[in-house]
Amino acid sequence: MKVALTIAGSDSGSGAGIQADLKTFAAFGVYGINVITALTAQNTQGVFGVAEQTPKFIAKQLFVLMKDIGCQAAKTGMLYNSQIIEQVSHEIKKYKISPLVVDPVMVAKGGHALLKAEAEEALITCLLPLANLLTPNIDEAQRLAKMKKIESLDQMKEAALKISMLGPRAVLIKGGHLPGRATDLYFDGRAFKTYESERIDTSNTHGTGCTYSAAITACLARGLKLEQAIAEAKKYVTGCIKNSVGIGHGFGPLDHFWSGKIREC
Repeated sequence: MKVALTIAGSDSGSGAGIQADLKTFAAFGVYGINVITALTAQNTQGVFGVAEQTPKFIAKQLFVLMKDIGCQAAKTGMLYNSQIIEQVSHEIKKYKISPLVVDPVMVAKGGHALLKAEAEEALITCLLPLANLLTPNIDEAQRLAKMKKIESLDQMKEAALKISMLGPRAVLIKGGHLPGRATDLYFDGRAFKTYESERIDTSNTHGTGCTYSAAITACLARGLKLEQAIAEAKKYVTGCIKNSVGIGHGFGPLDHFWSGKIREC
């Protein structure tokens, strides 16, 4: 069985973070292992507290996993502060972990910061150059590209060009926050490609970004090429949203097992 690694924060409500990643890996028939960077007190209505792990213990988690199990692909999610980012980047290089999908988690859906302001520079200088794929949403792309707004496909292209200069081998800007069809823009440093799906009228979208990047990671672990992995992940996450679960009183979670069987890709 193929193995995928997630390095991210824990969501006590199980809609996003480590929990969403592991459910997604399982849905694709991939064995998931995890390194927890932070604990959150979180539900569908927001994040109410964060307790970060120490860089030393994060390194210990990675050491025991890489020594015993290893992985065929990995992703990062919530890293929270510069010390954690620096440690994780060091360990990724040390163990030659690749391919790597970096989801630059910055702010929760409810507005709570999941990346300290002082950590953005570390994210850019230490982690982005290690990424085979970077998956920012519109808000994250604006911050990384230092653009005031992204409201069109042309502006997404401008942002992708600017972000690619920061070091990732490829960029996928998720367009779910824009009106119209859910259109994501991929740029590999040479050419652009769009991935489109219907827009689903639901507020149950908690964990969409984590799930999308985890699905890409699972497909990479199974040996798919990057563009094919994105296409499969796009179809999967659309189904997850379409079959989302009305749990809680805020932004409900997705249904990671909507197909009722292991995904074939």
